[in-house]
Amino acid sequence: MIGYYILIGLIALVSFAVSSKLKSKFEEYSRIHLRNGMSGAEIATQMLHDNGIYDVKVISTPGQLTDHYNPTDKTVNLSEGVYNQRNAAAAAVAAHECGHAVQHATAYSMLQLRSQLVPIVNIASGMSQWLIIGGLILGAAAGLGFGFYIAVAGLIMMAVATAFAFITLPVEYDASNRALAWLKNKNMLSQQEYAGAEDALKWAARTYVVAAIGALASLLYWALQVFGGSRDE
Repeated sequence: MIGYYILIGLIALVSFAVSSKLKSKFEEYSRIHLRNGMSGAEIATQMLHDNGIYDVKVISTPGQLTDHYNPTDKTVNLSEGVYNQRNAAAAAVAAHECGHAVQHATAYSMLQLRSQLVPIVNIASGMSQWLIIGGLILGAAAGLGFGFYIAVAGLIMMAVATAFAFITLPVEYDASNRALAWLKNKNMLSQQEYAGAEDALKWAARTYVVAAIGALASLLYWALQVFGGSRDE
């Protein structure tokens, strides 16, 4: 277990560093005010309409960096700062979330796959580690039947959650690419504003990369505990 805690600690440190950098970047680019004077909400609405989407609502949601697109009720949820502010960071986030709305409208395959996995992952992510630990306690590492099968079931659940984390990567990068392409093609931002928006979205994407690597590392660790211990016997 000590190795696991060291692994989790290292991943947590990297995640903290990336998240801190992301926050500092957004603070930096929040000081770059848009020449067109448009708010995040206005940017989002314009991008939706330019893509022929009129059945998605842009609404304000409490918190910081709580922005997301909800495909169930077709809403682009922008944090209060993004919704009201008129700067490069707000433009980047608003356009990115609309990128997800465009994915939904165009039946982007990776988004569809991710959406299908959501209910499974909601269950699997909460149970997987407990099943693995319970299986190990019952004797999985010694190759004992009942405990081994419980641990393997936990590993399968964890593998699904890990796959979900990696499927999220192309979804997020594609949404950012759509956002940046629209901002550039429609000449929405000046060169400086665009550079800030692009950099902010790159750092946002890196948080998902760290999460995916962390999920994979955790899966490999527990797989070694289950199968490695069994082979040693």
